[in-house]
Amino acid sequence: QGQLVESGGGSVQPGGSARLSCAASADFLCLGWWRQAPTKERERVATLRRDGRTNVADSVKGRFTISYDKTTDTLNLEMSGLKPEDTAMYYCAADPNCLDPYQFWGQGPQVTGSP
Repeated sequence: QGQLVESGGGSVQPGGSARLSCAASADFLCLGWWRQAPTKERERVATLRRDGRTNVADSVKGRFTISYDKTTDTLNLEMSGLKPEDTAMYYCAADPNCLDPYQFWGQGPQVTGSP
């Protein structure tokens, strides 16, 4: 049974930076970050395959970076140039076979921005 434990986030000023981490308890082929803002649908932020291929949403491209630390089995999301519209609950997710929707989900740390 896979488990994802998220950490990081918090209140960040516009233009600021934040880092989210997700410790994975199993060997997943695909991992990623999704976010959901109040009254909005969940959207994919960035995904990563264990072979290194990444896919980043246009809305965050150039500002957010997804990476995987093989030594600690931790998925990271480095966020910079944060905007008020980045305020959302961010969820880590993973799937052993890259099936959509991903099978395992974290509990969601929150990134907030001050307008």
